[in-house]
Amino acid sequence: MKVCTAVLDSGPDVPRRRLALLARRVMKGERSPLDVTIVFSDDATLRRLNRQYRRLDRTTDVLSFNIPGLPALTHAAGELYISVPQARRQARRYRQSLAAELERLVVHGVLHLLGHDHKKPREATRMRRAEARYIGGESCR
Repeated sequence: MKVCTAVLDSGPDVPRRRLALLARRVMKGERSPLDVTIVFSDDATLRRLNRQYRRLDRTTDVLSFNIPGLPALTHAAGELYISVPQARRQARRYRQSLAAELERLVVHGVLHLLGHDHKKPREATRMRRAEARYIGGESCR
């Protein structure tokens, strides 16, 4: 299990190392050997990906993509794309630091990679509990 980070657009206030360690902690806690790449990006990229893969023509905060095991990989991998500008707006809206919002998005995205969802009330409760184990407080806004 390894976590890599890539920056397309973020700024100096993104604690990449701390967020990578948090992603590792979630995967370890969920007993997953998944390799994850976290891409810190901009609104335009997230909007394009959201339109292309979810048919929603709007920006979003985080997108998770599973990559099934390939012959060159010993196990599955995943990618998280996080819109840093959207995270900044949400941090202001919820009166918390950018770092705290990015932590929430990393945990939320990794849990999606591991099969969690929140479309149905029961699933949302299960995902909120899992998020709380790693970051505490309310989530799945």
